[in-house]
Amino acid sequence: MTEKTAGNEMWGGRFASGPDAIMQEINASIDFDKRLFQEDIAGSKAHAAMLAEQGIITSEDAAEIARGLDMIRQEIESGAFTFSREREDIHMNVEARLAEIIGPAAGRLHTARSRNDQVAVDFRLYVKRACQAAEAAFTGLIEALLDRAEENAETVMPGFTHLQVAQPVTFGHHCLAYVEMAARDRSRCADAIERMDWSPLGAAALAGTGFPIDRHQTASALGFRGPTRNSIDSVSDRDFALEFLSMAAIAAVHLSRFAEELVIWSTPQFNFIRLSDAFSTGSSIMPQKRNPDAAELVRAKTGRINGALVSLLTVMKGLPLAYSKDMQEDKEQVFDAIDSLALALAAATGMVRDLVVNVEAMRK
Repeated sequence: MTEKTAGNEMWGGRFASGPDAIMQEINASIDFDKRLFQEDIAGSKAHAAMLAEQGIITSEDAAEIARGLDMIRQEIESGAFTFSREREDIHMNVEARLAEIIGPAAGRLHTARSRNDQVAVDFRLYVKRACQAAEAAFTGLIEALLDRAEENAETVMPGFTHLQVAQPVTFGHHCLAYVEMAARDRSRCADAIERMDWSPLGAAALAGTGFPIDRHQTASALGFRGPTRNSIDSVSDRDFALEFLSMAAIAAVHLSRFAEELVIWSTPQFNFIRLSDAFSTGSSIMPQKRNPDAAELVRAKTGRINGALVSLLTVMKGLPLAYSKDMQEDKEQVFDAIDSLALALAAATGMVRDLVVNVEAMRK
């Protein structure tokens, strides 16, 4: 430990000296949780408005807090905000900047709130929005597949078992198999949203607060159906993230199976389809090549998404209630899976819309 007094502004009151540099390195999460800034600011504005409504802080303080938070959002969106690793996470970075803007009123924002329920509501909001975006992306893929199925309702092709020619089917019927998979994936998004659509804000560290807060008000302001029921579970639950990752892993398997077929079908040996130039690449040494790189990368994303699910399951498997710092390791893999699934869905949808079907090759 360093000898100088450098305790954290939020929690360092009882400490005689500051954390070691390695402790700071392992403890800081701002490098990745800064992507929660929109949710963190929204949660803080809802919390401040509720505190004022309940007479816990003045309406003047609440107005100043809202003004300062809006300024911080603009700074972050414009790239003018300076994130500090010494302030550990997005919550303390925002609150420290708020104090610089509005002064002592900023300290009253943390009344009746802990970082435990703060991060829980931020992360839940983020994952909920990711589920909603995935729902829309699945709809786009379904529509593209339906268009292809309708166009090729009479395009005869071989059906396969064991990758051996089995019985004649149509390309339209084959496309509709993937419609069924994507529809189930979309329904899993909706199911997950139903269960995660409850606000943990107000649970505080684990046992609630003695202040007369209105959790229904903050839940409504943030677009949740209502507040969670148990404060201990509220801050220790990451089922919502696991459900998203489970949905994403199953969807990634479906996308991988489809991508594999696109790769096979686009080979000269099959020649069933031709992927557009927009979703193909060439070779630096073999000019005759058309490589189905987009399909191959969609196939590969499955490994990253499946790995994210296993990673978070492993983080959560032995944690006693309520909150443990282990749960800081819940975000990077979820963020990566969200990005990977969105990109894979966009690429798959684009390939479906652009591909050219070789009707004669399929019929042979």
